Amino acid sequence: MASEDKVPAARIVRCPSCGKSTRYDQSNADRPFCSSRCKTMDIAQWADEGYRIPTKPGIDDDSEFEVPGRFNEEEDD
Repeated sequence: MASEDKVPAARIVRCPSCGKSTRYDQSNADRPFCSSRCKTMDIAQWADEGYRIPTKPGIDDDSEFEVPGRFNEEEDD
């Protein structure tokens, strides 16, 4: 038997949404998720901004991008 005939064993991974064990190979169209439901729930979590990096209270998100004297202040000519 030739080595090309051997099919590699599928990796078993945990679904990122529900934690269920699932195959990570071409037979699982929803990989790394266990089902299309878990895949959709993950996309919805992204759309609702559920995955966010916490910041310190009172920090304005746009303040770090302001450059004094450019684009955000009126220049006197």
